Amino acid sequence: MTATYDAAPPARTPRWRRSWRLFLRRGLSTESQIALVLAVVVIGITVAVAIWPTQMPFTALMLPLLVASVLLGPRTLPWFVIFLMVMLAVTLTQQVEVTARILSATLVQVAMGLVVLATSVRRTALGVAGLRGESMFIDLRDRILTQGGIPDLPPGWQVQSALKSAGGTPFAGDFVVAARRGDNLEVVVVDVSGKGAEAGTRALLLSGAFGGLLGAMPPTRFLPAANDYLLRQEWEEGFATAIHLSLDLNSGDYEIRTAGHPPAAHRTAGSGRWQVLRTEGPVLGLIPDATFTCAHGHLGKGDAVILYTDGMVEEPRRDIDLGIDRMLGQAESLLRGSFDGAATRLTEALGSPDDDRAMLVVHRP
Repeated sequence: MTATYDAAPPARTPRWRRSWRLFLRRGLSTESQIALVLAVVVIGITVAVAIWPTQMPFTALMLPLLVASVLLGPRTLPWFVIFLMVMLAVTLTQQVEVTARILSATLVQVAMGLVVLATSVRRTALGVAGLRGESMFIDLRDRILTQGGIPDLPPGWQVQSALKSAGGTPFAGDFVVAARRGDNLEVVVVDVSGKGAEAGTRALLLSGAFGGLLGAMPPTRFLPAANDYLLRQEWEEGFATAIHLSLDLNSGDYEIRTAGHPPAAHRTAGSGRWQVLRTEGPVLGLIPDATFTCAHGHLGKGDAVILYTDGMVEEPRRDIDLGIDRMLGQAESLLRGSFDGAATRLTEALGSPDDDRAMLVVHRP
C-alpha cells in the first residue's frame, strides 16, 4: 500500500522580490553602475553637510561632478547633473549662514554644471563618454602606425619609416602604408591636405582605404583607384598627394609613380651620388581619369631610395628644388657609413616642426 500526501502549494514569491532577483541576475550596465555609485556619493556628501554644516564643505559635490563628466555617457550625464544640482540646493539650505562667499561658490558650481551639460550635448553626436571616445581615437591612431609598419622582408633588405606631426600632436596628415604581395613590396607615402589634427581624421579614413587598395590592386592601377576613391568622397578639402613604390625583392627592380608629390631620390653606391626620379601625375581627388607616369630603376648592392613628403623640403619663400638639394646633402652627410635609423635621423634634422613630415628609406645593404 502506497501512502500519498497532499503537498501544500509553495509560497508565492512577492512580485517585487522576483523583479529584484531578475535585476540582479541581469546586472547593471557599467555606466549605470558608475552613475549609481556617484549618486550614492552625492547623497553621502549631502547628508554629511546636513550633519556637519560648518565642517563639511558643500563644494565637495564638484568631485563627483568631475568624475561623472569623464566616465558617464551623453544619455546619463545630463540627468546626473540635474540630480546633483538638486542636491546642491539642498546643501545650500543646510548652511548655518548664507554669506556672499557661499553664494559665490554656489554660482561657480552651477556654472560648472552648465559647462558639463554643454559638453554632454556636444558628445551626443559621438554617443560615447569622454574616456571611451579618447580610447577610440587612440586606437585609430595606432592603426595608422600599424599600417605604416613594414612587413617581414627577406634577408638583404632594410626598409625604415618615420613620421613627425606638426606641433608634436599624435595625429598627422602624413602617413605610410606598406604591403607585401609575394616577392613584391608595395609602399605608398601620402600627404593629406591640411596638417596636424585637422588633417588627422581624413588621414585615418584614407590610410584604411589605401591599405586595402594597395594589397588588392596591381601597381599600375593603385593611384588611379586611389584618385577615384577621393573623388567619390566629395570633400571640400579632399585632395592628397602620394608617391607609390613597387619593388621586386628578388631582382631589385622597382617602379615609382607620383601624384602631385615631391620626387623620390635614388642613391647609387658605386658613385655615392643621388639621382632625383621625376615623374608626373596630378594631385589625387581633383581630376577624373588621371594618368600617372612611371620611373623605372634597379637597386643594386648598397643602393638606397628615399620617399618623403613636402614637409621635409618645403619652407616659406624657398623653391622646393633648393629644399630637395638640401635634403640630399643632409642625407649624404647623415647616412655616410650607416643606414641604421636613417628615416628617424632625417626627419629630426630636416623640415619644419610646424608641418607634418614623413620619410621612408629603402636600402639594400
